Amino acid sequence: MIRDITLGQYYPEYSKIHRLDPRLKIIVTLVYIISLFFIEDFGGYIIVFAAVAAVTALSKVPLRFMLRGLKPIILIIIFTFTLNMLMTKGTILWEWKFIRITEEGLYNAIFMALRLIFLIIGSSLLTLTTKPIKLTDGIECLLKPFKRFGLPAHELAMMMTIALRFIPTLLEETDKIMKAQQARGADFETGGLIRRAKALTPLLVPLFVGAFRIAQELAMAMEARCYHGGEGRTKLNVLKFRGYDAFAIVVAAVYLCAVAAERIFI
Repeated sequence: MIRDITLGQYYPEYSKIHRLDPRLKIIVTLVYIISLFFIEDFGGYIIVFAAVAAVTALSKVPLRFMLRGLKPIILIIIFTFTLNMLMTKGTILWEWKFIRITEEGLYNAIFMALRLIFLIIGSSLLTLTTKPIKLTDGIECLLKPFKRFGLPAHELAMMMTIALRFIPTLLEETDKIMKAQQARGADFETGGLIRRAKALTPLLVPLFVGAFRIAQELAMAMEARCYHGGEGRTKLNVLKFRGYDAFAIVVAAVYLCAVAAERIFI
């Protein structure tokens, strides 16, 4: 389960999506996330499905790898599905004692579950197709207009990228600690929810120690390379919009117009 988390990982591939400008991918991802919350029926999800399927195919990221990222949140999806199905009032389809399943509840349950799935898959495409250094440059460029208000754009972008970059590292560290504890007789898979939560306690101390060790090694490595923030720094590769970036903007605009038209007219 630990290795199934794909958030923060980069999938190396030479595709059209990988070559897009990181600033464009960040903006399009934000627009995509916002558009999900404006969709009110399954007709809009058909447009979203077509867009996600097309981007996934162009990115050359294996579908199995994409779907693997849903495993860690399957309990959240099930909980959201159950909560919407049982708590929504309407036309009763099935009833047993105090448990009622309504037509509207089943509709909302499926609708919200699909929203979560599309949200995770669409967001994962950003980190899967963008190198951490390019993601840092993209975030910094987008935050640069706020520097006049005192916002440290470079430092903030660096912190956000480091946090995303070290999610897989911390997960790998957690997996190693769990295997070491299991070799000593620890049991993380049997028993109730409370017992499993207590069994995870021996993981916390070595995990925090490992996290601080990694942070200290990173800080020492950055200091050894004379890193002192973003002031006066130049870039080897300057971000520039190209022809396929303009085409991607047109495609994103068509997607946004299709979602808006479906909401207004259909």
